Amino acid sequence: MATEIQTGAPETFIQRATSWPVSVKNYFEELRLEMRRVTWPSWKQVRATTMVVIAAVFAFAAFFMVVDDIVNSAVTKLINAFSR
Repeated sequence: MATEIQTGAPETFIQRATSWPVSVKNYFEELRLEMRRVTWPSWKQVRATTMVVIAAVFAFAAFFMVVDDIVNSAVTKLINAFSR
C-alpha cells in the first residue's frame, strides 16, 4: 500500500470526514486483492501442523510440571530447614 506525503496546509475536519468512505473502500479492495494472493495450506498440511502443535503443548506441559515439582520440593526443603 503506497501512502503519499502531503505538503501544505493540514486537512480540515470536513475534508477528513468526507474522505473516509473512499479510504474504507480502498482498504477493502486492497484486502480482497491481497487475500487472492494468499497460498492456503492443504487439509493434510493443516492436520499435520495441528498435531505437531498439540504434541509440543503436551511436551512443554510435562516439562514444566517436572520443573515445577523440582522447584517446589527445593523451596519446601529450604523453608523447612530455616523454620526449625
